[in-house]
Amino acid sequence: MKINSINKPVPNYGPTFDDALRGTGLGTLSRAPLRELQVNLGRLCNQACSHCHVDAGPKRTEIMQWETMSRILSWYAAAGLRRADITGGAPELNPNFRKFVDALLALGAQVNSRCNLTVLMEPGQEDLAAWYAERRVHMVCSLPCYSKQNVDEQRGDGVFNKSIEALRLLNRHGYGRDEDLHLDLVYNPGGAVLPPAQDQLESDYKTRLYDGFGIRFNRLLTLTNLPINRFAHYLRRTGQTRSYQQLLVENFNRDSVPNLMCRHVLSVDWLGRVYDCDFNQMLALPLGDHGPRQLWDIDPHTLEETPIAVDRHCFGCTAGAGSSCGGALVANHTA
Repeated sequence: MKINSINKPVPNYGPTFDDALRGTGLGTLSRAPLRELQVNLGRLCNQACSHCHVDAGPKRTEIMQWETMSRILSWYAAAGLRRADITGGAPELNPNFRKFVDALLALGAQVNSRCNLTVLMEPGQEDLAAWYAERRVHMVCSLPCYSKQNVDEQRGDGVFNKSIEALRLLNRHGYGRDEDLHLDLVYNPGGAVLPPAQDQLESDYKTRLYDGFGIRFNRLLTLTNLPINRFAHYLRRTGQTRSYQQLLVENFNRDSVPNLMCRHVLSVDWLGRVYDCDFNQMLALPLGDHGPRQLWDIDPHTLEETPIAVDRHCFGCTAGAGSSCGGALVANHTA
């Protein structure tokens, strides 16, 4: 990794992320070849989860317009990428969501959709599961626990039952059963702790969900809660901000750094502005040191070895087994 990065100070505790990298002989953080584009279609959501780093909810009005989507599609085609990750909010609530996904598929993209499950139960979305299955979209669905009490505490009353209903619906359409209909679930802790070992937790999930509800899925992805937006508010409210930051710092794992998603993914917000990752997007940390830029002003072929903007929240992605949109970064690691 090139010895070059940007560290923008934020009110926090303990060492900087650059300090940790240098202290373990890694230098600082820079980009690897670009492999994937992650697009946030807006912050509108039918839920308002307590851990949401996007601060999404039913009253949010930030929605990507088709003009912006069109410019993203043109850039994507020119960049020659083959993977696209669609997120929100609940991305399906964007009126142009389906049109945008179809356009990406027409460009040959493998599309991942980050779905909160309950959106499949919303009025007007009754055909959504079938629509996804027809297009072989890779589903990445949030289910922070296999316990009703834990899920409802994080995500709202009744969310667990709706999520189970949605998973059964996806199973009926072949997800988690057919070879080319992948259904991954996402776990995050209910409090200020690190996730347990991903492989063992996946085994527990598969047993509990199949025995209790007949549900099948492919993989479980464990995510660490980052001290951003609602989870940061929770930490302050419960007096755990300092102790949680210390937990992340003390569990810094140098082996997770080469696999960090910011090294090979670009994150685009609802206005088309580009960031190193989804978390930097929420903190308004722009790509590198150039200030806010639109995606279509970026030459994708010049990104490799350019600096990545970091701050202390980056300890969340490198603690324990590491954390990314694809789950743990280090196999067989226990915190």
